[in-house]
Amino acid sequence: MTLKDVLPGKLGFGAAPLGNMFRAIPEAEALATVEAAWNDGIRYFDNAPLYGAGLAELRMGEALAGRPRDEYVISTKIGHVILDEVEDVSARDLGEKSGVFSNGLPNKVLHDYSEDATLRSIEHSLKRLRTDRIEIVWVHDLAQDFYGDEWIGTFESARKGAFRTLDRLRDEGVIKAWGLGVNKVEPIELLLELKEPRPDGFLLAGRYSLLDHDRALQRVMPMVAERGLGIVVGGPYSSGALVGGPNFEYAPAKPAILDKVARIKAIADRRGVSMKAAGLQFSLANPAVAAVIPGASQPSRITEDRAALDEVVPADFWRELRQAGLVNPAAPLPGGA
Repeated sequence: MTLKDVLPGKLGFGAAPLGNMFRAIPEAEALATVEAAWNDGIRYFDNAPLYGAGLAELRMGEALAGRPRDEYVISTKIGHVILDEVEDVSARDLGEKSGVFSNGLPNKVLHDYSEDATLRSIEHSLKRLRTDRIEIVWVHDLAQDFYGDEWIGTFESARKGAFRTLDRLRDEGVIKAWGLGVNKVEPIELLLELKEPRPDGFLLAGRYSLLDHDRALQRVMPMVAERGLGIVVGGPYSSGALVGGPNFEYAPAKPAILDKVARIKAIADRRGVSMKAAGLQFSLANPAVAAVIPGASQPSRITEDRAALDEVVPADFWRELRQAGLVNPAAPLPGGA
């Protein structure tokens, strides 16, 4: 069974905003957003304990309670265990994500990739999500953007602990798939070069978007495709920068990024193409990509995402992006443009 066999569709729901990412989202709005996704037909929901220190999982558990469990797929992550004790949220060191969830819960976050922590984290997630099973487990943030120079040592700890544990859980049928959930390509390259364990796919956030895909095209996408695995693309709008937002990679967008957005938008406007359609359809055109999971913090965003997926984008739009040097020559484009 491959990751593509496990996932129920090309469009999933990224739950980071439910953890009060960047802003405090009212409970009713958060629940209505998940309901809108359900009503739209979305049946893949991705979560993580780190999102608001358990808040996103609690909200998703509430929103999906009572839904037929066989009709949807959940992925969540391990590596960050949420404790009952509280801490000073402003003092948390979350690498490049520091401050992103400052409006979440104050529960202490423990970074641990051991076997014991992996099993404990899954057990806690099951309770918060109010479910008896989780189909996909991603090993979260095992990269240099979170751990800096210590990331290789943390990766080795996970190799001995989390990776072997998740391999066993998958082989025993407790979960259906596992892999890394990261914002960098290097950890995926490293894992794919190991003889064991045997991941099923990866959640790669921000590295296969219209604004940033060069590095992923060099090795990761071909390696994943060659092995018959799959990539779930997170952050297809690059933290909002692609669709007019101020942030890129959890921080204010730099002038070079804003310039690239403006150049793409000029072509999109002339061709009558929405920026969301450009972003989603670009990511999905790569054969290694199994699904995209844009984050949503209000119901209207779900409608926009579905419309973007269904929008008819002329081949000339993609050709013009290529000619303008705005996409990598090696990037597959929709319709073979």
